[in-house]
Amino acid sequence: MTYVLAAVLGVLAGIFSGLFGVGGGILFVPTLTWLGLTQLHAEATSLLAIIPTVLVGVWRQQRYGNVRWRGAAVIGVASVGAAFGGAAVAETVPEATLRKLFACVLLVTAGQIAWRARGKGT
Repeated sequence: MTYVLAAVLGVLAGIFSGLFGVGGGILFVPTLTWLGLTQLHAEATSLLAIIPTVLVGVWRQQRYGNVRWRGAAVIGVASVGAAFGGAAVAETVPEATLRKLFACVLLVTAGQIAWRARGKGT
């Protein structure tokens, strides 16, 4: 049953990623914790699971001319060192604190999206 739920999660993440460009972590991490993984294991698993989604998303978006390679390269290179640092910090932070920090990231992201969407109409 867990593998069926994981497959459904993958399908949903792929759909949302293709539609909205959201990272799979928004869906993967909360669902993986719900399936019994610790916050740290869910985050690490999410990072690996996102790779196929990212590759297909980039391939499809590139076909439409939407990928800005220079900007992506700068962000990618800058994030490598930060990912090492973030993983090191995540290993030292208590589980409950890590969950709260992740929730804060989700709330800030939702607030930012809502703020930008306000007034733009339908």
